[in-house]
Amino acid sequence: MANLPFREPGDDPFQERDDFEDADRGFIAKLSPAVVRTAEGRVVWDNDSYAFLQEECPRTAHPALWRLGQLCARQGLYEVTDGVYQVRGLDLSNMTLVEGDTGVIVIDPLISVECAGAALALYRDNRGDRPVTGVVYTHSHVDHFGGVRGVTDGGVPILAPAGFMEHAVTEHVYAGPAITRRAVYMYGQALERSPRGQIGAGLGMATSTGTVSLIPPTVCVSRTGQEEAVDGVRIVFQLTPGTEAPAEMNFLFPDRRALCLAENATRNQHTLLPLRGSAVRDARGWARYLTEAITLFAGRADVAFASHHWPTWGTDEVVRFLSQQRDLYAYLHDQTLRLMNKGLTGPEIAEAIRMPPRLEGAWHTRGHHGSVGHNVRAIYQRYLGWFDGNPAHLWEHPPRESAARYVSCLGGGAAVVALATDYIAADDLRFAAQLLNHAVFADEGNKEARDLLAEVYTRLGYGAENGTWRNFYLTGARELADGIVPAVTATACPDLATALSVDQIFDSIAIRVHGPKAWNESLSIDWDLTDVGTRYRTTLSNGAFVHQPDPPDEPVDLTLRLTKAQLIGLLAGKGVEGVEREGSIGVLQRLVAVLDDPRPDFPIVTP
Repeated sequence: MANLPFREPGDDPFQERDDFEDADRGFIAKLSPAVVRTAEGRVVWDNDSYAFLQEECPRTAHPALWRLGQLCARQGLYEVTDGVYQVRGLDLSNMTLVEGDTGVIVIDPLISVECAGAALALYRDNRGDRPVTGVVYTHSHVDHFGGVRGVTDGGVPILAPAGFMEHAVTEHVYAGPAITRRAVYMYGQALERSPRGQIGAGLGMATSTGTVSLIPPTVCVSRTGQEEAVDGVRIVFQLTPGTEAPAEMNFLFPDRRALCLAENATRNQHTLLPLRGSAVRDARGWARYLTEAITLFAGRADVAFASHHWPTWGTDEVVRFLSQQRDLYAYLHDQTLRLMNKGLTGPEIAEAIRMPPRLEGAWHTRGHHGSVGHNVRAIYQRYLGWFDGNPAHLWEHPPRESAARYVSCLGGGAAVVALATDYIAADDLRFAAQLLNHAVFADEGNKEARDLLAEVYTRLGYGAENGTWRNFYLTGARELADGIVPAVTATACPDLATALSVDQIFDSIAIRVHGPKAWNESLSIDWDLTDVGTRYRTTLSNGAFVHQPDPPDEPVDLTLRLTKAQLIGLLAGKGVEGVEREGSIGVLQRLVAVLDDPRPDFPIVTP
């Protein structure tokens, strides 16, 4: 499905061992067995399940993705430079530990409390029982903060970029259920780990399934050039908002000549729009922040490390690495805009764009997690949205209704399957998938179409260089064959609910209102939050639930006096005991009656 990295004629890119040497450099010890469990014994991480990757690449995997899996499956404690260590292979992300005067600073404590605790224990077994004296969150994604209670209960400085709390919590609230469902596909959480199943996710092997926690930051990094000292360690920051995350930062340890690149420069092409879903990231800004990082820090660093993959050593190599990563995002952005302004649509640009040979030839710009094809579409979407300008696409039928019409025009389900079989024989799996998808959406009981589509998805997955594409294809194939199988995902703890602002709490109610049920409902409630010191008014009218702080003094249907914790408990179904109220509690019951519950297992490959 994808070309291998460009080299001069006769060169074999798979013979290069530089990445393997770098991935092994500084190795100290590994966790053995590499299995992490909850206190109750449930396995939340099993890196040993990837032992099969040490074998030769089979026909069921793209050799470049297999190679990356071999690199990412390496696990243990590594020395990055004097006083800087990383634990890799115990979650999707890395946990970095920087030794200070009296203890150790933890950077990005993984997804799960259990994995973070195991990583810290591995460090202490080899470097001594140093206390955690500070925490740094590089950005607002859960694999960089979720395990924090595995390393500290608070009481130490916790540093994060401006906007961290808003974005860290929002991603789990507004579109959280849909993102979580699609993440099952993206990370292959329901797939077996085998040469025919999940072999990684590009940024790492998989996501852990332990307990997610969150302790709010105590120190806000609000400007580039800001310098902080934690446990005697100087840190100089560069804010990079809107790159890989809405709130993100790079930073330099000037006395260690070590540069942390967060997730802005990793050992693969990143994604501008994850297949799980998110706001579209800014390729132009991303490239400019990497240029700024080169100017600010590269000449002052002997090593650069990130929150995924392995470090880059040598000042010249750091500059080269950052320059190529910068050129990657700049080229994608500018060429997409050039072709967009010539009238090409997103899919057309994805087919037409060609990458420069030097970028095509660098392993760290390959599309193992993001890809040229879906990054181009993301850039197009950021500027022009979903509509490509063709009026035929302005008011199309929804997928199921369109599928029924296409299948009818093509002569029925059996005829579509026959046509798809011909395209499979011609090795046009892409169009075969489109045809069979219509057949399944027109009649999800068409077993022949389902089985054949599962076969096509499997073959597409086996050929995918991109780990997330492979996982999507193979998960789709499994659900066509076996139906939706619930996947084990990380367990949220009360920290996330507690971290919600009052505005976010009311927003979380608004997106659950079943509009048609609430069309004719009209009610108003004042929420007097005694510990917050603010009164909020919520109104429901025309199916819209809106809130307002410090409202005018007007009559309402119900007034509730309560704490923020009681508000969260009330929404969790704990009742109104202990809550003072004026007016009929029936008003609250009417509101609850029009709230809709998200569906955590909605279908994706069937209607």
